[in-house]
Amino acid sequence: MLEMVINAREADLGHGLKVRRVLPFAKRRNVGPFVFLDHAGPVPLPSGYDRKSDVRPHPHIGLSTVSYLLSGQITHRDSLGTLQIIRPGEVNWMTAGRGITHSERFTHPDSYADGGLELMQLWVALPEADEETGPAFTHYPKEALPEQNTGGVWSRLVAGTAYGQTSPVQTHSPLFFLHVEMTPGARLPLPGGYSEQAVYVAKGEVEHAGAVYAAGQLLVFDGDNTAQISAGAAATLMVFGGEPLGERHLFWNFVSSRKERIEQAKADWRSGRFALPPDDCEERIPLPE
Repeated sequence: MLEMVINAREADLGHGLKVRRVLPFAKRRNVGPFVFLDHAGPVPLPSGYDRKSDVRPHPHIGLSTVSYLLSGQITHRDSLGTLQIIRPGEVNWMTAGRGITHSERFTHPDSYADGGLELMQLWVALPEADEETGPAFTHYPKEALPEQNTGGVWSRLVAGTAYGQTSPVQTHSPLFFLHVEMTPGARLPLPGGYSEQAVYVAKGEVEHAGAVYAAGQLLVFDGDNTAQISAGAAATLMVFGGEPLGERHLFWNFVSSRKERIEQAKADWRSGRFALPPDDCEERIPLPE
């Protein structure tokens, strides 16, 4: 059953890098373990603006970040010493645990290629037992991810288990995350098998129960495995969900089941106790007040 429709809100990260912020929402803080969703772009910035739009080093705790590109390119650096080029279709799963810092730079000539940078950024809360785990970063090429193509629906399983397939991406709790492309007239039954699931319309439009939903809208469903959507026109979707983990507190880039842990992270960042990426440590984003 469709429980809620959330309209993305526009946010400006600075220097032309605008995003559609979907989660968290005042009346819906999460879908399964997913507590954050930003859709950036497509942004075709002119030459000379790439450096200005960089996301400087900043911290995270208590979550895993998922960076998934539809177009363009990003250079990732983190406090583990990782240097990774992120390209469309690849999965970059960064587990913050007790703390990590990273930067996202757009200095490569391909950063705004193929119509501009377009990025899906999702955060997955960690179970309480794993909130203070050691930080980690893992890169998965798109060739390693399961795909299906049937009845006008192409899908890539970014993480988790759905439609009889399992992604190699290591996760900490039951979830799924799919990139789906639908041709006009195609139908997609939702995976089911999870308490919560959602469909984000990145491009085009879809129909459900006689209503039409457009780009920038998130359809939140319960675990009903009879729910389905159809595409009146070509559509690009992010379909995800899983099992909720309980209440989580969010401040800036920090996620925790405990408010006092958020306060500790704020103090640690103010005082410079987070390690910075070793080859990107000359600047950082200040704690928002």
